[in-house]
Amino acid sequence: MRRLQVYTSLWAMQPHDQTGVKLPYDQVCEMVSGAGFDGMAIDLGASDVAVAHEVRPHMERNGLTPLIVAFPKTIESLEDTLHMAADFGAPFVDVIGQVMPIALDDMVPVIETWMGMADRIGVPVQFETHRNCITNDLYTTLQLLDRIPDMRICADLSHYVVDREFWFPLSDHDLGLISRILQRSDSFQGRVASRQQIQLQLDFPQNQKWVELFKGWWREGLADWRARNPSGDCIFVCELGPPEYAMTGPDGREMSNRWTEAQVIKSWVREIWDELGGDG
Repeated sequence: MRRLQVYTSLWAMQPHDQTGVKLPYDQVCEMVSGAGFDGMAIDLGASDVAVAHEVRPHMERNGLTPLIVAFPKTIESLEDTLHMAADFGAPFVDVIGQVMPIALDDMVPVIETWMGMADRIGVPVQFETHRNCITNDLYTTLQLLDRIPDMRICADLSHYVVDREFWFPLSDHDLGLISRILQRSDSFQGRVASRQQIQLQLDFPQNQKWVELFKGWWREGLADWRARNPSGDCIFVCELGPPEYAMTGPDGREMSNRWTEAQVIKSWVREIWDELGGDG
């Protein structure tokens, strides 16, 4: 059986809207569960292991599955995170690797070592398309995928739209590059970017061309995932970050309500999933 599981991010909930108020973890988990999310990503770049353990019982009480997002600064340090993810019952570890050799030939053994470590411990890893990490550059990541056939991706395409400064409309060539990423992606993250901004407000009229572009990519990615996977969980994380990811006005106040927007993205993705055939 195939299921779509939609998560949000603990980072995105601290704070969750323009009030700037950081709610206690028990209230955060109640809100996330009550809104119909299936899980929550715990970002070890924005928090730490102590926070993960503190929020864990509240997630368990509310039926939320944890996803661990790791930022390993050494090859060896990922091992402890993998063991923690196994203990937490995370479906995989989303790796944003801070070991960043310049040469492709030096990157390959880093990725292969992390993948071997994951196989030994029994927790899958996916490498997120993200700036300031080993997958920083779209072109280099595509070369890594060619060199390492078993390397799997967590697709946050917002980073590559900004990194490459794609002109709109994208050329067929550039769309093809993104399709190659989606064909190797086992999970997805939800945020809409433009060529200059990492996180756009969803309902602003000037942003609609980018909104439609990303919705099309999510449809393409989910359809491709379904074609490759007759069973299992497809995880989509709505990850709308607080300032300075979220744009603010001169008063420092966010220009949109991210908590509302996360639920909008959730509804879009579930609608796309249902149109593709739904669970089963």
